[in-house]
Amino acid sequence: MVALSGELFDAIEVNAARTGNHKRAAVRMSRLAVQATAGSMGRAEAHMRAGEQWMLADDPTEAVEQFQKAIADAGPTFDDPQVSLARAMFALGRTEDAEALLREVRESDARTKPRTCDLVAELLTEQGDLQGALDWATAGVDACLAGDDRDELQLLLRLRYRLRVDLGLPEDDYDKMLDNKKAQRADPAAGK
Repeated sequence: MVALSGELFDAIEVNAARTGNHKRAAVRMSRLAVQATAGSMGRAEAHMRAGEQWMLADDPTEAVEQFQKAIADAGPTFDDPQVSLARAMFALGRTEDAEALLREVRESDARTKPRTCDLVAELLTEQGDLQGALDWATAGVDACLAGDDRDELQLLLRLRYRLRVDLGLPEDDYDKMLDNKKAQRADPAAGK
């Protein structure tokens, strides 16, 4: 038995990125998630990372299985497994199932979690639902401002801006926040 660790999975991911063999990484991660004892990383996160490798290997069927195991485990994960599961279901053409999952996510407290808002907004963008993506990106910005997640705030502001441009919407106060950050980086004295 091997203890699960982020370092071990990081090394597998780096090797997969270097070689392009994501299937091999996915198989190894899937086996480790089932056989290993909990270590510094929980089984749910191990299943999530295995599922991500299956997606990179263009095998959403296996990814669905891993994301479902992550949900069943109910342990902590960096990303919401329901959003990843919805992405895999969209890839399989299971649109109704994916949309039902996203409704469940919406009805939970997910809109208070900036990272989840970002993931849902990106997924909806991929699916061509720009208005839905904008709604989630805005919820994510609101969640960042209510909390203290400044890194995710910048990502969400940029995504939100791109969506608003694509939708032909005029600049608003959140867009101006992004402009202010650009100005502060260009002239550090401007932020004082």
